[in-house]
Amino acid sequence: MKRELTLLLLAGALAYGTAQAGEENDGKALHFIETRARVDTMVTPDRIYMTIVLAEKDSKGKVSAEELAGRMAKRLTLLGIDMEKQLKVDDLSSTFRRSLLGQQVLKSTRFSLLVYDAATAMRVIAALEEEGIANASIERMTHAREEELRLELKRQAVAKAKRNAEAMAAPLGQAVGPAIYLSDVPQGNVATRSSMMMMRKEGLDVEFREIMISEEVVARFRL
Repeated sequence: MKRELTLLLLAGALAYGTAQAGEENDGKALHFIETRARVDTMVTPDRIYMTIVLAEKDSKGKVSAEELAGRMAKRLTLLGIDMEKQLKVDDLSSTFRRSLLGQQVLKSTRFSLLVYDAATAMRVIAALEEEGIANASIERMTHAREEELRLELKRQAVAKAKRNAEAMAAPLGQAVGPAIYLSDVPQGNVATRSSMMMMRKEGLDVEFREIMISEEVVARFRL
């Protein structure tokens, strides 16, 4: 037991000495400056994800889930929706209901629909309402080039972080050296349901507000 404790103490001392050696250069401590920078851009969403729920209970069991799905498919096709590429099944479920007529099984299906502009989204909602399908909503919005935009924003944020460091070091008469640490700060979703707002409405001529894509980085530079 004593031998194991001694080994642990020696290992701890070695790790501390290594850290100290890494922070020193010719007897001088390592000096650095840390900055945080954030950049963002506004884009018009071109990927709008909708949720459509077909539930037999909404029609009190008078219309089957299959008939509701047929009505939906017909109207979406008329709107120019590619059923194979843009419509996916998210969930299938069933519930039991007891009544004077006995026990009844009510089925429910949840779909995910992708559309590319606000006007189409509104036309979908209006068309489904005409078919007695009122449970359709917009879940989230994004942009097709989101990943590409985020990479560019990261580059801009790093450059901004260095400019910030240089501005802070200049009054001290010090020059900013190479970066010794870089990290990005996780960002949330581009747009959620609570942040979706329409800019104008003329019939079904609707536009969503632009959505913000942002990136933030933390950087340390040697002084």
